[in-house]
Amino acid sequence: MEIRISLPDNMARYLEDKWGNLERRTLEAIIVEAYREGSISAGKVRELLGMNTRLEVDAFLKSKGIHLAYNETDFEEDRQTHKQLQQEGKLLAALSVLGEVSPQEKRQLT
Repeated sequence: MEIRISLPDNMARYLEDKWGNLERRTLEAIIVEAYREGSISAGKVRELLGMNTRLEVDAFLKSKGIHLAYNETDFEEDRQTHKQLQQEGKLLAALSVLGEVSPQEKRQLT
């Protein structure tokens, strides 16, 4: 679906200077509001915004002042992501970036 919003040129230029890509910013605002009111899940936020991980979604929503609501669906999505990263050999790298791997855990994961 395509939605059109009419803004005076000077306002559009001002907002683009301030925010960057207005189309992306508008999409993000709609998605944030849909998540805030419970219309979509964090997994759907990730899909619609092209994010790769739950951590990206968490950081994005946190930057908008929203805390994650974590439910069974979210847990299952995280479990699937964990399994995929483990199969691709990327789990250790992902956990290392987060600083959440002890030396003992590194040995167990490799």
